[in-house]
Amino acid sequence: MPFRWSPRATHTLSAAALSGLLLASAAKHFRDPGFFAPVVPDYLCRDDSGSRRNGPLAVLSREEWVAASGLLEAGAAVGLLIPPTRRVAAGCVAGLFTAFLAGHLAALRTAYGPAGTPVQRRVHTLRLPLQAPLIAWAWSLSRPAPKRRR
Repeated sequence: MPFRWSPRATHTLSAAALSGLLLASAAKHFRDPGFFAPVVPDYLCRDDSGSRRNGPLAVLSREEWVAASGLLEAGAAVGLLIPPTRRVAAGCVAGLFTAFLAGHLAALRTAYGPAGTPVQRRVHTLRLPLQAPLIAWAWSLSRPAPKRRR
């Protein structure tokens, strides 16, 4: 029996590919947390030194936010691989990538500030527009898998 490629198979392959990307990113959160630290906005970071007042959203330190987002990405990656949870996981991933926009904007603003370096400017200028296709990709998986054509 020959294999026929179907829209459902494409959907499954797409989910596996996004899952792989998320797993690689989650691993990098723990292997190289400094790469993600600039993307966590200051207003989310708790400061226990007393040098500044913590806002109402500052419940975790920068390192804890990086670790938490890595765990969320790993969990979402697993959810994408399980067909019954794929649509919900994909919607959550789209929401996660959308929420990351605030961090990418904050990192870009810092990179172009007085303390920013040319490397930071390049990195954050490239990272921000990558969010749009990632959001679209995740959102496409939150829709039902196409039915097989006859």
